[in-house]
Amino acid sequence: MEQYKQEFIEFMVESNVLKFGEFTLKSGRKSPFFMNAGAYVTGDQLHRLGRYYARAIHENFGDDFDVVFGPAYKGIPLSVITAMAYHELYGKEVKYCSNRKEAKDHGEGGNLLGYVLQDGDRVVMVEDVTTSGKSIDETHPIITGAANIEIKGLMVSLNRMEVGKGGVKCACDEVSEKYGFPCASIVNMAEVTEYLHNREVQGRVVIDDATKAAIDAYYEQYGARE
Repeated sequence: MEQYKQEFIEFMVESNVLKFGEFTLKSGRKSPFFMNAGAYVTGDQLHRLGRYYARAIHENFGDDFDVVFGPAYKGIPLSVITAMAYHELYGKEVKYCSNRKEAKDHGEGGNLLGYVLQDGDRVVMVEDVTTSGKSIDETHPIITGAANIEIKGLMVSLNRMEVGKGGVKCACDEVSEKYGFPCASIVNMAEVTEYLHNREVQGRVVIDDATKAAIDAYYEQYGARE
């Protein structure tokens, strides 16, 4: 596993973004882990997070894009920090764009924040985690309707590797199959589990044998089957 992925896994734990225990998800599933990207709140955390997104985009999709788009609401700061980090790391000037939940009816108007998409733009989308693909279903028609763009890919921080709405493939694969662009993640749960099992972070073992067994049982029930 690449060094930056190992660092990102520890970063999620240290930032209290990735937790292990017993959690009830929006879907009703009882999960032994929970990720809350809203827990990245400090300047240093956001700076580091943007660099991880930029690194993963660079390695998975290359530099052949012009715009980072983040669906509202959590995707708004993600698009901003990723655009800043991409310039910092790779010297490439990219623009940020996000959508509004409600269209603005004064000033410049419209339902987009930041850069106004133009025909021919190449776009990378960023999200925290894709569980069902719902936000992509909502925002895809907005950005493709705004201009004749090309979506180069979707980058999420964590691939939960659970079945999506179709009940067979994970949400990332469902999104890729439905819309025709690749979906990648900084890390996936298999990498997280392998790396953290019986490993200490900040003086405590994050995934002990009991937690590992609970994770394995969860994926026996909800894991994506290719």
